[in-house]
Amino acid sequence: MTATTLARRPASCTKHVPHNSWHYTRPALLPGGHAQTIWSAKCARYWPSQPAPTVQWLRERWTTPDQDFIDVDHVASTHANRHMPLLVLFHGLEGGRPSHYVQAAARVCQDMGWRMMLAHFRGCSGDINTAPRAYHSGDYAEIDWILKRAASRAPQAPTVAVGVSLGGNALMHWAARMGSQAAHTVAAVASVCSPLDLVASGLHIGVGFNRWVYTRMFLATMKPKARAKHAQFPGLFDLNAALRAPTLYAFDDAFTGPVHGFAGVMDYWTRASAKPLMHDIAIPALALNARNDPFIPAASLPSASDVSRHVTLWQPKAGGHVGFVAAQPRWALPGHVSAMPRAVIEWLGQHASEQRGTVTHG
Repeated sequence: MTATTLARRPASCTKHVPHNSWHYTRPALLPGGHAQTIWSAKCARYWPSQPAPTVQWLRERWTTPDQDFIDVDHVASTHANRHMPLLVLFHGLEGGRPSHYVQAAARVCQDMGWRMMLAHFRGCSGDINTAPRAYHSGDYAEIDWILKRAASRAPQAPTVAVGVSLGGNALMHWAARMGSQAAHTVAAVASVCSPLDLVASGLHIGVGFNRWVYTRMFLATMKPKARAKHAQFPGLFDLNAALRAPTLYAFDDAFTGPVHGFAGVMDYWTRASAKPLMHDIAIPALALNARNDPFIPAASLPSASDVSRHVTLWQPKAGGHVGFVAAQPRWALPGHVSAMPRAVIEWLGQHASEQRGTVTHG
C-alpha cells in the first residue's frame, strides 16, 4: 500500500473490515481540508482504474404519505444478487445522483454485487415537489417511511443505510428515535461527514472562507428553489428574507425552519441535531467524520461518552468534507474516491452478515 489510503480488500469478503478503526492518509498534494474537499468534488476519479465501470440507473417516483412525491434512483446492475444487502443512500444538502460520493458508492455496490437505491429528498431530483414543504436535516419521519418501503421491496436480504452530510444526520436522528425498533427495518446504518451538532456546524459554515465559497455554492441552488416554492404557495414564508439571506443561518431562519414547523433557525438546528440523541441508538451504527472537515468543527464531533455502545466512531485526522481522495505516488495527481465508500459499505456488510435472518420487514 502506498502512503496510505485504505488498503483494497476483497470485494466479496467483509469479515476483515475492522470494527473500530479506519486508516486514511491524505495525498501529498492535498495538504488541508479545503483542498481535500474541493478536489474530491470537482476533480477526483470515482474508481482506481480507468475506464470506470459503467453504472446504469433506473428512476422510480414514489408517492409520499402526504400525497407529494420523491424520486428514487436504483442502480440497474446485471451483477446484483438478490441475496446480498440492499443499500439505501441519503444524500447531503443539495446533493443527488450527480454527487461524486453517490457515483462512487454506486460503483462499489455494483462491484460487490449489492443492490443500491438513492432516495432523493424532496425537490432534489430535478423536479420541484408539490407539497408546501421541502426537506430538512432532522426529518426522521421521512427517513422512516423511505426505509420501511425500501426494506419491504427486498425481503430476501438485509437492508442497510448510509447518509452523507445532511442525510447522515437525519438517518442517525431516525436510528436514535426508533431505538430497538430500528432493527425491524435495517441491519445497520452509517453517517459520513455529517453535522451531528447542527448548531456548531451551521454557525461554522457561515464565517470566513466557508461563507464565501461553500455558503454561496449552497445558496445558489437553494434560493431558486425557495422562489419556486413561494410561487406554488404564496405567503408560505418570507420570500424576500430568504432571497436576501447571506448565510445558511439566515436562510434556515427565513425558509427551512418556518416551512417545517420550527420557531426559527436555532429551534430547527437544536431539535434536528442527532448528537444529543445518539445514546439511544440500539443498532450497529457508524459515524465517520474527518477531523479537518471544513464544515464541521472537530470539537463538536461526538466522543465515546456521547453515544451508545452500538455506535462506532471513525475520526481520521484528514479527509475533508466527503473527500478522502486516494493517495498516489509522491507528486502524482491525487486519485480516486472509492476507498471511503468501500470501507463504509464493507462495514455495513459485515453487520448485515452478522444479523442476517434477524431483520424483519414490516
